Amino acid sequence: MKKQRKKILLAAMVMLTGLGAMAQGDGSAGITEATQMVTAYFDPATQLIYAIGAVVGLIGGVKVYGKFSSGDPDTSKTAASWFGACIFLIVAATILRSFFL
Repeated sequence: MKKQRKKILLAAMVMLTGLGAMAQGDGSAGITEATQMVTAYFDPATQLIYAIGAVVGLIGGVKVYGKFSSGDPDTSKTAASWFGACIFLIVAATILRSFFL
């Protein structure tokens, strides 16, 4: 009985040592896979930001037109802020895409 227990223990130790040796590595395959997964999201994310910028531009255009039609004196300030928001979204998406890809 004692001999059989020693054999089982030795076999378990050999298996664990073998698994530990196979798990060793520099991790470059995992890093490469993670990089590919992250970069795969940049094109859809950039398109989404462009679409959000388009919607913000349309909403801003309607708001500015409403202020202009009503004769509001600060129409130019409102137009500049909405236009700046659209430009920021487009430039931010383009710069992030070019920086990370």
